[in-house]
Amino acid sequence: MPFTPTMDDLMTGKDTPEPLKFAFEQKRGAHAGGPGMPPLAPEQAQQRLSSLLSAGATPDKRRALYVHVPFCRVRCTFCSFFQYASSRKLVDQYFGFLLQEIERKGRTQYAQSAPFHAVYIGGGTPTDLSASQLKQLGQALRANFPLTSDCELTLEGRINKFDDAKFNGALEGGFNRFSFGVQSFNTQVRKAAKRLDDRESVMARLTELSQSGLAPIVIDLLFGLPHQSDRIWRQDLDDMLATNVSGVDLYQLIDLKGTPMLEQCEKGTAPPPADTATKSQMYRYGNEFMERHHFQRLSCCHWSQDNRERSLYNSMVKAGAEILPLGAGAGGNLGGFALMQPRDLERYQSSIEQQQWPIMVLLPKSETHLKSQLVGACDKGVISQRLLGHDLYEHARPLFAQWQQRGLARVSDTAVAFTLAGRFWQVNLCNGLLSYLDTNPLSMEKSA
Repeated sequence: MPFTPTMDDLMTGKDTPEPLKFAFEQKRGAHAGGPGMPPLAPEQAQQRLSSLLSAGATPDKRRALYVHVPFCRVRCTFCSFFQYASSRKLVDQYFGFLLQEIERKGRTQYAQSAPFHAVYIGGGTPTDLSASQLKQLGQALRANFPLTSDCELTLEGRINKFDDAKFNGALEGGFNRFSFGVQSFNTQVRKAAKRLDDRESVMARLTELSQSGLAPIVIDLLFGLPHQSDRIWRQDLDDMLATNVSGVDLYQLIDLKGTPMLEQCEKGTAPPPADTATKSQMYRYGNEFMERHHFQRLSCCHWSQDNRERSLYNSMVKAGAEILPLGAGAGGNLGGFALMQPRDLERYQSSIEQQQWPIMVLLPKSETHLKSQLVGACDKGVISQRLLGHDLYEHARPLFAQWQQRGLARVSDTAVAFTLAGRFWQVNLCNGLLSYLDTNPLSMEKSA
């Protein structure tokens, strides 16, 4: 009996003359992936994590460190991650506990058994650390963990108050990549989103940092923000080019649940953000702009202007690398388990004082290694036959054919390459493929 696959529009996209605008209703979350498994009970979680950290590195797995700094001086209106307002006393106290966790985890067999390929300091606003703390943090990570000779060490943050002292302190600590959340250069858009500094100040500082040539400077731009017209978006891209940054992420604004921006829009005190069809055209222009200026596309949303910018950590995360988390609110995974550390500072600090591992949630990962690799492949916009293997690739051909018919992909015997529309909807396509493989397992074809 021939295999008849089960498919729906959530897998295939809609049959429409304008797939970039209308293939799906909206983007299905910021990242692709399946539902999680139930978490372990607290005592069991402590025992299991101790066991994982006492074992060696997982074979054939690349790995990275993620360090979280949960402080911001101002909450951006589109942000749903805000935890604590920055204060010197609170930051200094937290930093001491963070160093203790770094030293303790660095002594484990897991940490010492293989090198780490990337380190990412996220937040929050890590650049709210002092110059001496930035230097000390980088040195502590290098002293306590084995890093590859070409390890990418990224410091995330804001341009605001990131002066030469902080830049030099971070460089002395060993940081070799800097990522700044600009979101928009336009002063009106920035003020409405509670971003600090005006257009001229941001552009001037980014240009200075880029011209120093001391490390790749990378920025994030959001499209779809309130007040951000098509004209402003085009100017944002021109401004990015003028600063000569090494790389840029173009993210669409999505999922405003629990944010001040949504509350403002509902009250009518701010205009609504752009709808999906409008954002799709902003994405189209961004792609065309990058091609016109000969940027290299590293993923569906990230471009590089020079060969120093690799975006290594981001590509590793999306391809299923193991991430060892450090700090309050940090997340990661190792040994087949996903881990989230406590966001509450008192709970985090209490765990460190009691020589316990800081755990909010530890749960078995639902994704297989192959599924994690598929997420990474979709993020880059190409699913190769070599990745899936011949049998699974042919098994998924009916879905791939539907994508091609709907203008979302080009299919050959060796790969599925997403079109511009497919790259815009890559999270939906990836979730559709994962659902297809779950709904139509290969064993069904063989048994039929």
